[in-house]
Amino acid sequence: MCRLTIVSLIVALLAACAPRSTRPVPSMTGSSRPPNVLLVITDDQGYGDLGFTGNRAIHTPHLDGLARDGVALRRFYVAPVCSPTRASLLTGRYNYRTGVVDTYLGRSMMRPEEVTLAEALAAAGYRTGIFGKWHLGDNAPMRPTDQGFQMALTHKGGGIAQPSDPPGGDGYFDPTVYDNERPRKARGYCTDVFTDGALAFIDRNDPRPFFAYVAYNAPHDPLQAPEPHLSHYRKMGLDETTARVYAMVSNVDDNVGRMLARLAARGLDRDTLVIFLTDNGPAHRGRYNAGLRGHKGSVFDGGIRTVSLLRWPAGRLTGGQVFDGPAAHIDLFPTVLEATRTRAPAPIDGRSLLAALQGRAAWPDRALFFQWHRGDSPELGRAFAVRGPRYKLVSPENKDPAQRRMLLFDMVRDPGETTDLAATHPQQVGGMRTAYETWFREVTSSLQAGAPRIQIGHAQENPAMLTRQDWRGPLAGWADDSIGHWDLDAAAGRYDLRVRFAALATAAQLRVQVGGAARTVSLPAAATEHRFQDVAIPAGATRLEAVLDLDPGSRGVTHVEVLRR
Repeated sequence: MCRLTIVSLIVALLAACAPRSTRPVPSMTGSSRPPNVLLVITDDQGYGDLGFTGNRAIHTPHLDGLARDGVALRRFYVAPVCSPTRASLLTGRYNYRTGVVDTYLGRSMMRPEEVTLAEALAAAGYRTGIFGKWHLGDNAPMRPTDQGFQMALTHKGGGIAQPSDPPGGDGYFDPTVYDNERPRKARGYCTDVFTDGALAFIDRNDPRPFFAYVAYNAPHDPLQAPEPHLSHYRKMGLDETTARVYAMVSNVDDNVGRMLARLAARGLDRDTLVIFLTDNGPAHRGRYNAGLRGHKGSVFDGGIRTVSLLRWPAGRLTGGQVFDGPAAHIDLFPTVLEATRTRAPAPIDGRSLLAALQGRAAWPDRALFFQWHRGDSPELGRAFAVRGPRYKLVSPENKDPAQRRMLLFDMVRDPGETTDLAATHPQQVGGMRTAYETWFREVTSSLQAGAPRIQIGHAQENPAMLTRQDWRGPLAGWADDSIGHWDLDAAAGRYDLRVRFAALATAAQLRVQVGGAARTVSLPAAATEHRFQDVAIPAGATRLEAVLDLDPGSRGVTHVEVLRR
């Protein structure tokens, strides 16, 4: 590779990391009304889980129709897992800048100072609503209602039936949902419930344009699927896992069809920008994925290459297009802002796609960067990929630095990433690795300030429910014997603590420490909760830990409700 190409790649990196915004635009007071925005994202639906990408078994007529009537971004990239993708989608920034490094144990809480798409559009006069999965912080000041959404119908944590669910959750059927942060028992299948909320939001008699963010938790685990789709795929002879995933996707497709039909019935379809994407590759191996290598969690294309669809009639986007320029999650934020004539906050990393999709400008060459692995902090050189216009550099996941290797693929000739060219293209590898290292140092610099803290005792959330989703510590996890703590920002006051846990098989000691106070109580067998009353907690940063001491061993609790008197 020539020196010019290496220099060009590094220049592209620096341009991607520099502050960027859409061109100055007028406010919404002009003569033409900005479009509504319906943004739909699914969870763990891979590139191959759609009919129009070549899957002959799955039934997705509405999404296939959206691809036919709109623009299909066929080389669209996201993060290997969900929270990082959602942080980038909603801010236009690489997820490390936002504080989001992983999906659980407090690592998916987004910094509250980040400006979300909902905040930008709300400031421009839009009404904003989220329906489904947030996964960027369950507690104040990081909830969707703290981040620009005026209406929120959501679940907690990374998914229904995870530890962030309230005790006694029933999974995907009749789930507990949070209606503007207040829990209520819903009736029906979760995807249908969230769609019902979105339809009611669309139907509101309000002259303002709307932004509806419909974030389905399907087809993520647990694979609980509705009939009759499940029977249909079982009769096809598919394995049970694939049948359940496809049934969940077909139900998503039905619900997308419901929303598109409602837009048409209300005469809103031509002036609504509809966007569809998935958050990462498939979680379960073995099903069709169009020959892509890898799966969820991987920086091979099977983990990070998905599909995005955009439909905006009335001559703004010509239907039937296939756009092959590599684009990514960070690009949808500026695209929506340009379409809605809304100013973009700076700095952002993405580029608006509109000019390229409308044929007004060529899509520029640049490098895209992806990295993910477990842990509180990113590690330089571990589990990353650099996607250039033609070549892709991949360092597969390996905890041992001595065992890490660099693979290089020609993505034009080898989209399945089968032939490693690193040995024959050392200059290309060197240039892309230098670009990655420059990017890494820049986007992780803000992480040194530490992770955001959950607020307790403040007016916007009292009581606060703490769960294993956002606890921390070297022993934190979701196993029965996990032990963790919560990093808090407290308002000074007297608090009541309601501590919950799985039913005790034997007697145990429960000890709680917070704000310099320590309480211990003996509990009988079969106990499931205990209340500590009138606990003094001073203002500022503090830590709460609740541990059950049994014979033998110790374990953490499942939930702590913190109420300031």
